[in-house]
Parts: sequence; structure tokens; C-alpha cells
Amino acid sequence: MNFYNDEQERHFRELWNSVAIVRSVPYTLFTFGSSDLPYYLVVESAEPNHPVQVSRGSVKVTRPLIVTPYNASPEFQNFFEGDDTAGIINFLISRTAAFSNLRVVNELQKSELVSDSVEDVVARLNQKLDTEEEDRIAILTAPPKLGNLAVLKYTTERMIESAPGNIQELREHGFLPDL
Repeated sequence: MNFYNDEQERHFRELWNSVAIVRSVPYTLFTFGSSDLPYYLVVESAEPNHPVQVSRGSVKVTRPLIVTPYNASPEFQNFFEGDDTAGIINFLISRTAAFSNLRVVNELQKSELVSDSVEDVVARLNQKLDTEEEDRIAILTAPPKLGNLAVLKYTTERMIESAPGNIQELREHGFLPDL
């Protein structure tokens, strides 16, 4: 049994490390209410010399204002429906405190195929965002069929980086004791 769990963990780590956040954002999630995390997702083609897929999307992370038994476990929408990695990822997420009491909805817009390489697409998107002085949109990359995992990794990174500020804000509002 331990071999199976170790093997699952190894496989998950391989998948996790195969996706990248090539342009992150410096903003944290709101402590109360909803936060939007817009992104561009660049997914490699499964076939050599085929176009890469570019999508624009946004993740809405909602934290309940009141925690009840009905919203105590995480809820993910539009992430892994019909995906071969869904079982292992949902298993790991459901056992992680970082996701408790959250509703996370991935809203992926229409994707398009671009005949350049992933690196060329990322460079153009970076240039476009720099020109527009846009610092709230991330750029994510992924191998074929792992785009949703890249979005999950981005969302997780924002949650982890937001936690210290969120905890401080909860203390300031009297929801947590001062240490």
C-alpha cells in the first residue's frame, strides 16, 4: 500500500513540475469575499510542428464569510472534469487544509491555435502585457492535457503567498488571537 501512495505522490510531483508559471502577479487574494485571477494559458501541442493552444481565462476564488458544515470542504469547478489526472488531484486536494472552505471556479474562454513555439507565444504575450502595463494577468505554460493543472498550480501559489496577509487581517478584525 505504501508503494502505491509513494508512486502516486511521485507521479503527481512529475505532473506538478511539468507545468510552469512564467509570469506571476504580485497581488494577493482578498481575505473576505472573492478574488479574480486572470491568466493566459499556453499549452504545447501533442504533435511535433503543430500549433500550440493559447487560452485566456480567470479563476474566481471565493471564501465564505461564514463557515458552515456545508461549505467546509473545497469546491472546484471546471478544473478536472473528464481528465485522467482528476482522481489523484482531487484526492490530494481534499486532504489539504490550504483549500478548505473555498469555492474555486475556473472560467476558461475560447482557445485559439497559434503556429509558433511556446517560447515565442510567451515572449509575445509578455511584450503585450508590458506594453499595456498590465500586471494582473499571469502567463502559464503546460504540456498537452495538463493545462488545468497549470491553472491549479497558479491558484495554489496565490493562496500560499496570500496566507500571511490574510491571517494578519483576520487578527486585526478579531477573528484570531494575537500571538
